[in-house]
Amino acid sequence: MTARPRPHLPMRPVWLCRNCAAPWPCSPAQLDLIAEFYGHSIALAFYLAASMHEAIDDVYGLGLRPSSPAMHARFLGRLSLARWPRRSPRL
Repeated sequence: MTARPRPHLPMRPVWLCRNCAAPWPCSPAQLDLIAEFYGHSIALAFYLAASMHEAIDDVYGLGLRPSSPAMHARFLGRLSLARWPRRSPRL
């Protein structure tokens, strides 16, 4: 029997990956999210933006001051990977 791979989910309130301990969303989590939200890039953007706001709230709750540009790059910086070209109109 093959072991199922552990999902790359966030560990709150520090927002590190439970699997690889990288800042979440880590590269495997980003790829998983892109696959999960395939064809729904706007929904993915909303999910990641909501996650970013939750992470910012959690960082403030820890008594730290998050860097807004760093958080934006971390959560929303790879959204261009989730964009797919539109189908060309049929003639």
